Amino acid sequence: MPRIAIVSPAILPGDAIGRDVLHMARVLRKKGHEVEWFSTTFGRSQPRSDDGVHVRDFLGDDPTALLILHHAIGWPHAVPLISRTNCRRIVKYHNVTPACYYDSLDPEYAELCRQGRSQLREIIADQCDLYLADSPFNWRELIDLGADPRRCVVLPPFNDLENLLNIGPDAEVLRDYGDGRTNLLFVGRRVPNKGHRFLLDAFAAYHHHHNPRSRLVLIGRGDRKQAKYTQSLRERVWRLGLQGQVIFVDGVTEAELKAYYERASVFILASEHEGFCVPLVEAMALRVPIVAYGTTAVPHTVGDAGLVWEEPDPFLLAQSIDVVLHDPAVRQQFIESGWRRYQQSFANSRIERDFLQALRPLIGRESTPGCGTPMTEEADIPA
Repeated sequence: MPRIAIVSPAILPGDAIGRDVLHMARVLRKKGHEVEWFSTTFGRSQPRSDDGVHVRDFLGDDPTALLILHHAIGWPHAVPLISRTNCRRIVKYHNVTPACYYDSLDPEYAELCRQGRSQLREIIADQCDLYLADSPFNWRELIDLGADPRRCVVLPPFNDLENLLNIGPDAEVLRDYGDGRTNLLFVGRRVPNKGHRFLLDAFAAYHHHHNPRSRLVLIGRGDRKQAKYTQSLRERVWRLGLQGQVIFVDGVTEAELKAYYERASVFILASEHEGFCVPLVEAMALRVPIVAYGTTAVPHTVGDAGLVWEEPDPFLLAQSIDVVLHDPAVRQQFIESGWRRYQQSFANSRIERDFLQALRPLIGRESTPGCGTPMTEEADIPA
């Protein structure tokens, strides 16, 4: 069996890409493959594993080995690994956030986003054996940049939903947020492309015009370099007259996260750019109906699990929240549709099956380079 290296700029606990890397490694090891994952450590010249092994040392000069690169941001090792590695090459594309969201806030991060976009073009020009896209939105970007549709496959990221479904919720969170008030929930990093300003405007419309006994819980860390963004959100809360009604939660345990979902009446999303959005799947699995601004990958991820609109109009979103809360038939429909969608499209068992199927031409006994699973029509994109 071929050796397999899974490579990402960073593998962080709780991060969606990190989870995808670790689950990929678990699945492939279970099948008997020799697998190592690699990420950058500050001060070292190229990615290493925990044991200090360089990725090229691990792959050697073996043309039957397999490199899986996760791409989501600029990284100096990305293009050299793809262009100079003498083995089969796979790219998992999680999307790169447009730099415009960070230009005035964090120029250094904005530059990494620009590099990520530029490097993606080079990676596609290298004609890798297979491109895995988190969503049809990402798949379309790959095709538009010149990737061969026959080598591109939609594959959602692996998740930790089995753990979240099976653990008990945090008792303190259940108590604190079980006071009879309506809890609206958003989970995601506190960064500009997540559309927090639209969320706050929509919540203000809902709180002031529909339900004064409501609160908005925003779970997600903000980057210290982007502290001005968090400050601008807190100032917006005051301007909208929402003091004490918006709760910023920087970090949570799995038990706390589950409790927040259990106490949530609606999951609300107003993000301006998403490559997939794992928290939407969490909401489906934990039976929380969704109201969302449907841009980029969001409409496909949500499917029939919620109300999705083409514009982030605050009054439209507020009215949608009110409908979901007060129409039992609509609410139950979205809860049932979300649970069904999670099981059929986003459960790890389904993702594992599709992942191994996509890799089969590359890791089978008679595999040859350049044998990606084809996808030539939008109609072939899995739901």
